Amino acid sequence: MDAVLFDRDGTLVVDVPYNGDPAAVTPMPGAREAVARLRRAGVRVGVVSNQSGIGRGILTHDDVGAVNARVDELVGPLEVWEYCPHEPRAACDCRKPLPGLVLRACRRLGVEPRHTVVVGDIGTDVEAAAAAGCAAILIPTPITRRDEVAGAPVVASDLDEAVDIVLAARLAPLSAGGLT
Repeated sequence: MDAVLFDRDGTLVVDVPYNGDPAAVTPMPGAREAVARLRRAGVRVGVVSNQSGIGRGILTHDDVGAVNARVDELVGPLEVWEYCPHEPRAACDCRKPLPGLVLRACRRLGVEPRHTVVVGDIGTDVEAAAAAGCAAILIPTPITRRDEVAGAPVVASDLDEAVDIVLAARLAPLSAGGLT
């Protein structure tokens, strides 16, 4: 296991819809410790996030950058940030569940997708991981649908358990979509 790519909203930080205010960033419980544990173990860490507020005209790239910088201060540092600025109907290849963000983050980190885990809170995070050839861990939140939980290859109760799974998997082979 060489890298973990986290979803931002609902996974590393409390989801505030279309957040452009760094002061509104609140880390999820255990987020800073989870990132630190991975870094101590030599696992590269980054973020892959849909930010459709840009495409909808609600946010600017500067707004997203300021929020991401605040996340880095509170949780990080994170080595790579990739986000999709497009609205859901846009014809892009980066919006999760498509693999573009994940593949770009892997290239920037210099890691193979098959040695990477995507950790997120909804089905599109899991689908993006599978489409890119990565493993996936779902951490359900109140917005996670039951069918997404049922369809996830690996489910963790929180970030601490997700990191436990990742670190244990460093000793075991990976399969696309989940950890084996």
